[in-house]
Amino acid sequence: MAQRAVLMRSVPIRLACAAFMVSESCYRYEPKQDAENALIADWLIRLTDNHRTWGFGLCYLYLRNVRRFGWNHKRVYRIYRELELNLRIKPRKRLVREKPEPLAVPQAINQVWSMDFMHDKLEDGVTRTMTIAREEVFGPVLAIMPYDSEAEAIEIANESEFGLAAYVQSANLQHARAVARQLRAGQVHINYPDWDVYAPFGGYRQSGNGREYADWGMHDFLEIKGLIGYGI
Repeated sequence: MAQRAVLMRSVPIRLACAAFMVSESCYRYEPKQDAENALIADWLIRLTDNHRTWGFGLCYLYLRNVRRFGWNHKRVYRIYRELELNLRIKPRKRLVREKPEPLAVPQAINQVWSMDFMHDKLEDGVTRTMTIAREEVFGPVLAIMPYDSEAEAIEIANESEFGLAAYVQSANLQHARAVARQLRAGQVHINYPDWDVYAPFGGYRQSGNGREYADWGMHDFLEIKGLIGYGI
């Protein structure tokens, strides 16, 4: 309408733009030709095919500085997105793996450092006199022993020289707590709970003395003074 007013009634451009509330840049805007957009698209496709690691920035700099095209970067980027070139998946760089050396038997100590892994093991047929039942086994090993009564089970658990941790599993929570009070271990876990950092951690007998975690962990760093004869 502003252009019609200028052409038919010879109204100044500034006055026509103010009357119809449009900017002069909008009045003077001319759409780009489709042929030029097709040329930009063709260049972008060729560049991205020949240089698969190039993004929009390198493509635009090549067109601007090397080929001396005066295209606006916003216009080029709009066509770049319309072609969905910004969604290209970059190929992953494959790492070259060295051929592993064959395993060799060391001839002396401290020649080779290695780490041994062991799978979980369930051991049945264990008796009370076997080493696996009387000593601590730091590994994924579970020994199963039958018992005839609850008192015998508690006796088997307490006759070991070690007592770092014990576990009680029962559907009756009150009964499980009663059994747990009779076990001689530093920690007794009932129905496999989550780790509690506020519970004291330590062992009985050969499993060590002292406690860690929470307030109990401070006791070993405190000095107790006895005042003898203070009340006399």
